Amino acid sequence: MPANLTQQYKKAEDNYRRAETPEEELKWLQVMYAEMPKHKGTDHLQAKLKTQMSQLRKEMEQQRSGGKKGGAGRSFRIPRQGAGTAVIIGGPNAGKSQLLASLTRAAPEIAVYPFTTKQPQPGMMAWNDVFVQLIDTPPITSDYLEPYIVGLLRSADLALLMIDLGDDNGMEQCKEVLDKLASTKTRLASESSLDEEDVGLSFTQTFFVANKIDEPEAADRLELFHEMYSLPFREFKISANNPETLEPLRNAIYESLDVIRIYTKDPKKKEPDRDKPFTLRCGETLLDLAELIHKDYATNLKFGKVWGSAVHDGTVVKGDYVLNDQDIIEVHI
Repeated sequence: MPANLTQQYKKAEDNYRRAETPEEELKWLQVMYAEMPKHKGTDHLQAKLKTQMSQLRKEMEQQRSGGKKGGAGRSFRIPRQGAGTAVIIGGPNAGKSQLLASLTRAAPEIAVYPFTTKQPQPGMMAWNDVFVQLIDTPPITSDYLEPYIVGLLRSADLALLMIDLGDDNGMEQCKEVLDKLASTKTRLASESSLDEEDVGLSFTQTFFVANKIDEPEAADRLELFHEMYSLPFREFKISANNPETLEPLRNAIYESLDVIRIYTKDPKKKEPDRDKPFTLRCGETLLDLAELIHKDYATNLKFGKVWGSAVHDGTVVKGDYVLNDQDIIEVHI
């Protein structure tokens, strides 16, 4: 029997995957359980959710009692900012810090020796009138994986897996990253999701970023890597220190977030605020926008007026109106 999971359930599932603390995870697991249709087709998933909630409560109790200093992947938190988050991962000298520096205004330490990056480094990548958060991370090897990287990847919208094509060791180092993450509860995949059999197992959408493509023999190394390993990820060939090669990747990072830009307008003014649009997931509604502005707006929402491609200018809409990219909205409470 099909589960027939509701949109509310899927939204809660998305928030659960992006949770950064056990408390946030428990909150969204409870919403998922409440929103799940109760029938034989969901009996197994209901049991899994109950088990996961029980495990989280035990973990939280251990933290409170001092018996455990925090779950794996939660020892380093970076607040989410912008339209979404992409985490840059790879082996030593793959070019992660250079990519961050080239796509943002961040100034990470960049050097030819390995393990230059010792802690996560965030930066904000501009795309038109919005920003996307990029996070550089320490290298991953067969015997080295900072636990918090797993947590950052789990809550990210996108992973950028980099390979160093400027060195013969780059292929093996990239394989070590894949193998190391495959041993965790956070895996790389072509799209983000949770495992239907184990809600604790998470998959994060991944781009394969082939760096130093302009180096001698880089194309041959990439071809050999493809012969050895078949990856389901979308691929980008770049040189991290050459901005001209990065625009397709920049555009794809933003597009992968599946978000829309909404401009708000004060009823007393003729022009909307175009400096800082709100970003929401495709399919979200006027009520979601109101909640994003302030909880009081959601509670007291009466109606909205919309200027956009799907309606006549100034159309009056209710809270269930599905927003479109670059809609201009007046929120009335």
